[in-house]
Amino acid sequence: MKAKTMTSPVNIEERKALDLRSGDTVKVYQKVPDKDGKFRTQIFEGLIIAKKHGKEAGGTFTVRRTAGGYGVEKIYPIYSPMIEKIEITKRAKVRQSKLYFIRRKAVKEMNKRMKTEIMRLDKAEKIVAPVTEKEVEHTES
Repeated sequence: MKAKTMTSPVNIEERKALDLRSGDTVKVYQKVPDKDGKFRTQIFEGLIIAKKHGKEAGGTFTVRRTAGGYGVEKIYPIYSPMIEKIEITKRAKVRQSKLYFIRRKAVKEMNKRMKTEIMRLDKAEKIVAPVTEKEVEHTES
């Protein structure tokens, strides 16, 4: 009796050859179903903050990006048939395998930006503020 060979819609050898690491910036081309039952390609570009379970069948990688001021994270299975391709756009040298600290770092940066923006607006209001009659009388006497 012959054993059945399973064919996969994913090129497994190609995905195994991808050298995904934490700190890489990647573009993930994902198939998303439309209302009519057709599929369209959606690109999700971000930083890989974690890679789990190596290159085995259940391996996943987490991609994070900031969209509209909010951090968005997606966890993708490496061998998912819904992923058309994974493109590495940038490599970064990192010293940790899990970059979860970036979540807190992004919040700190946003708070710092907001604080400087508020201070800048306060200074602008003080410069533009009109002089009242009471202030004029007070300076004359």
